[in-house]
Amino acid sequence: MTTTSEPGHDRPDPSLDAIMSERRQLINLAYRLLGSLADAEDVVQETYARWYAMSRQQQEAIASPGAWLTKVAGRICLDLLGSARARRESYVGEWIPEPLPDRAEWIDGRGGGTTDPADPADRITLDESVTMAFLVVLESMTPAERVAFVLHEVFRYSFAEVAEIVGRTPAACRQLASSARRRVRASQALPAPAGLRAGLVRDFKQAWEAKDIDTLVGLLDPRAMMIADGGGLVSAVLRPIEGGEQIARYIIAIADMAPGLTILERTVNGQPGLVAQRDGVTVTVAAFDVPGDRIMRIWAVRNPEKLWPWTGEPQAASDSGHGARHGEGETTIT
Repeated sequence: MTTTSEPGHDRPDPSLDAIMSERRQLINLAYRLLGSLADAEDVVQETYARWYAMSRQQQEAIASPGAWLTKVAGRICLDLLGSARARRESYVGEWIPEPLPDRAEWIDGRGGGTTDPADPADRITLDESVTMAFLVVLESMTPAERVAFVLHEVFRYSFAEVAEIVGRTPAACRQLASSARRRVRASQALPAPAGLRAGLVRDFKQAWEAKDIDTLVGLLDPRAMMIADGGGLVSAVLRPIEGGEQIARYIIAIADMAPGLTILERTVNGQPGLVAQRDGVTVTVAAFDVPGDRIMRIWAVRNPEKLWPWTGEPQAASDSGHGARHGEGETTIT
């Protein structure tokens, strides 16, 4: 594991280099492992709290602070993943990973745009390993598979280094990563070219606004699926909607019931997506999976605790399985 911290005792603060050089990687790692930016921030804070809980002598005895921080953060994530499944059994409806805006779209707590490099959204690298389709596949893995796969395949850690975090042998970690890789290959088709994806999402938006059901059906794969996440905090359909025609009819029903919605094209987890706003406030973020020439998956995140980077409202609580139980019902996602 790499770090830019220099060994020795002449530094005024042996933790400063590690904090400056490793925070971005820790945020990136924790978000991919947990699917939640809020939880990733909590993990990083807890990791640094454990660093500062050590004495100066203990800190100086650690040859690579960056490796230590990564190991601690990885183990915290592993523990959280182990308990998240049980908590999500009581989650209202479907659980979807927390969507990320493009750095230019990040909204800070004061309600205005910001380019402050300290913002977590500005530090998440938006590549293929944070697309909603990829994160959803990660959700199907066991905690150990997910940690081993992300550390090795995405962050290029050796299996010996992964073993220190997962608490298994390097050979076992190799098997975990191999099993996870098979899941990814079985679940994901090659994405369509970026221009085609953007064009299909734009056409979807225009057909939605025009209430053109025939065009919507044509844009959707007959086997398409739409999943909404309200977390029990706002109304949302509780089960996936399957079939292109069924999704198109549902979308048209939303347009009829919520004429005041504004639909905007936005980047969601590095891919073309849509954002629905009411009175200028983001109420839904939709991510799309376009493996060919039609839309195959739509993930609509409505849970306000997951929309704080888009709304400027601080998250009330971590949502890795939490969620209020009011407002349940199979109503609209608007």
